[in-house]
Amino acid sequence: MSLRLAIVDDEEIVCRRLSQALIKEGFEVEAFMMGRSFLERMMQQPFDIVFLDMRLPDISGLELLPRIKSLRAETEVIIVTGHESVETAIEAIRNGAYHYVSKPVNLTEIRLLAKSAQDKISMRMENIRLREALKGDTALSAIIGNSPAIQQLFAMIRKVAPVDCNVLIHGGSGTGKALVARAIHQLSPKRDHPFVAFNCGGFTDELISSELFGHERGAFTGATAAKVGLLEAASGGTVFLDEIGEMPLAMQVKLLHVIQERRILRVGGTKPIDLNIRVIAATNKDLRHEVELGTFRDDLYFRLNVVSLGLPLLADRREDIPLLVRHFIEKYSMAFHKQVTGIQPQALQLLCGYSFPGNVRELENIVERAVALTDHEEIDIQDLPRDLQQLEFNIVEGDGLPPLAEMERRYIMNVLEKTGYSKSLTAQILDIPRTTLWRKLKGYGVE
Repeated sequence: MSLRLAIVDDEEIVCRRLSQALIKEGFEVEAFMMGRSFLERMMQQPFDIVFLDMRLPDISGLELLPRIKSLRAETEVIIVTGHESVETAIEAIRNGAYHYVSKPVNLTEIRLLAKSAQDKISMRMENIRLREALKGDTALSAIIGNSPAIQQLFAMIRKVAPVDCNVLIHGGSGTGKALVARAIHQLSPKRDHPFVAFNCGGFTDELISSELFGHERGAFTGATAAKVGLLEAASGGTVFLDEIGEMPLAMQVKLLHVIQERRILRVGGTKPIDLNIRVIAATNKDLRHEVELGTFRDDLYFRLNVVSLGLPLLADRREDIPLLVRHFIEKYSMAFHKQVTGIQPQALQLLCGYSFPGNVRELENIVERAVALTDHEEIDIQDLPRDLQQLEFNIVEGDGLPPLAEMERRYIMNVLEKTGYSKSLTAQILDIPRTTLWRKLKGYGVE
């Protein structure tokens, strides 16, 4: 995309010569002989680079400079001045101008200055892009995985985060709904404002009202001082309502009113308070089914479910288990000040074959326990819970003693089946190169 460049000079010949030269360099150029007409245009559509004459009929360049910067601080201003006004040009540089050039103008010098300003702008834009990319990587770094299901989830988070709409996250317990909500917030324009989380399960209507909406002094027995509610505290940012399916029906009505009106009334209060919040809700329930049962309001469901994000079960992304195990080992080794560096292949194989009804949270608890209990540098089968130790993979079938090659084939095929036919994960568990696994599978007639 070409940069927009303005020439502001009261000499028509200068405007024409500079315009012709800079258009040839690929800039989109507009010329102005009066300062005020330039300012009007600048307010409508800002310029990236401005060649500004110090002496104009209606307003001086020194007066124009701060007004340009106030309209768009990133605009690079190059002062055009006579020899007798060099000191004024230097003062302008101290006040934010990029450079200056003396009259009579030299077209080669003008081209070089324009290109130099263009390079500075390009570098600044690239730095912004890199910072935003880094923010994105940081925001998503808490969600561990490289599986297709996780990559698809990352793509949806990146797509929905910049859009200021409500999001409903659904997934089993322990799948990481809170991590996804926080990632959406951190990638959104509201990232510099509060992220407030509230669990809707297990509370009475009164307690939820007080926590979410706040209360005035004397609103009820024990309310000795006014309290700001979580919704008000999050204004400008994001509210994460976890276990939204557990919210009582009476509170659902109040929440619906808040989402529709974007204002709240403290308990015992009479003055409405305006809100600017984004609502992200999460549930492990099927809210459509809850609506059919009459335990969840359909109007609230549709308000929350503007964009729906489904989180995969850990059993549906087994190829991520080794990455998660490695992450949790590092996390708890540091927390417990222990030198645990890895996990034995047999122990990892057991974990990869387990169904994990508690999803990632259950895996984390297992690894945390193992790191705490192990006396070795690597987690072994004996460090895992007893029910996991008793899992049988039935590698050897039948009563006879098959040849070694047949046992190897059965073992490889069994691991392949347990990993959901993931060749990458199978090779990792077997501790062999993928090319070796590919040759063996080809020998077995498996493509």
